[in-house]
Amino acid sequence: MASQDGDRAVALSLQLSQAHQELRRQVGRIRAGIGQRRPGDDTLRTHCLAFCAALTAHHQGEDEGMFAHLLRERPQLAGTVAKLVEDHEMIAAILTRVRELADHAAESPGDGLEAVGRELDGLTAIMESHFAYEERTISEALDSAVPDGGWPDQVFRFG
Repeated sequence: MASQDGDRAVALSLQLSQAHQELRRQVGRIRAGIGQRRPGDDTLRTHCLAFCAALTAHHQGEDEGMFAHLLRERPQLAGTVAKLVEDHEMIAAILTRVRELADHAAESPGDGLEAVGRELDGLTAIMESHFAYEERTISEALDSAVPDGGWPDQVFRFG
């Protein structure tokens, strides 16, 4: 029978996967809604801002909490964590562009909506690759009773 700490650690790995799934769902919903936008409808910008805030909070929680704890317990993950942090920086730049494009599309639909869609398509592909790599490379460490140190709320409860 697994210990309580072991159960919690497995739950952390599962929660990471569930958080990623929720972020996938959110970006998919935004992407699907682009073609349904009507003039004067500010829903796209509102949803983009909420999604950008959620993904940013998730990555900040990982960078400032989860990764720090992983490195204390598993210093051999330094290269993996460095790559994940680098991905977060690249994704943050794309999120800035998504916000800018959503603002522009709110003022002038048409080409603006297409640009948001293309940027979201690229973001979705990068997110998918990043999430798969992250889950594959750090889940074992999470499942090995890495102490949570208070960081899970930052990583898993992003709104």
